[in-house]
Amino acid sequence: MSVASSTDPDLILLVISSPSGAGKTTLTHRLLQEFPELRFSVSHTTRKPRQNEVDGQDYHFVTEEAFRQVLDGDGFAEWAEVHGNLYGTSVAEIDRAREDGKAGVLFDVDYQGARQIKEKFPHAVGVFILPPSMDELRRRLEGRGSDDADSRRRRFEKAREEIGHYPFFDYMIVNDDLQLALAELRGIVLAEGCRQWRVAAKAEALLKS
Repeated sequence: MSVASSTDPDLILLVISSPSGAGKTTLTHRLLQEFPELRFSVSHTTRKPRQNEVDGQDYHFVTEEAFRQVLDGDGFAEWAEVHGNLYGTSVAEIDRAREDGKAGVLFDVDYQGARQIKEKFPHAVGVFILPPSMDELRRRLEGRGSDDADSRRRRFEKAREEIGHYPFFDYMIVNDDLQLALAELRGIVLAEGCRQWRVAAKAEALLKS
């Protein structure tokens, strides 16, 4: 299944955000399984790796000095400081995707990161994943065994603030039914691959043949 020519210089930059518990991680994993031509953007962080985390797969674990060198060189598409640790999405992720012949890059970031990416790359496509209801969001968060009660409460309280930024995004998907939500996300990727300016070279080639 192809979403764009590997020779297309304008990669699809798909930025996906959501409040915790809306199902963003599951949807992005499923999407990447269906579209191997999309590259998942692995973020940089200065925090220490957790058990079972793999450098270069979960994060690029770097020193603060190395992180700030990239930052000083305007090498991050977005970055933030969270609980004393630095996190950032390197512009080099986009360059690597192009070098590897990928059709696009998928970014899994919060709404603040999404804003930064779109400021640097205005053609990036923002998708916001919504829960079907706040009651369902609370139920999903409470079902997480990895978070304690305080963490779940903070995530739930922050969700309203995050949802309030929905007007910034190009598309919104309500994740009530996983398969339907995945189909809608798949449709966005396919439609973006058919943008006129991405396929124009093929039309011009036909006119010259």
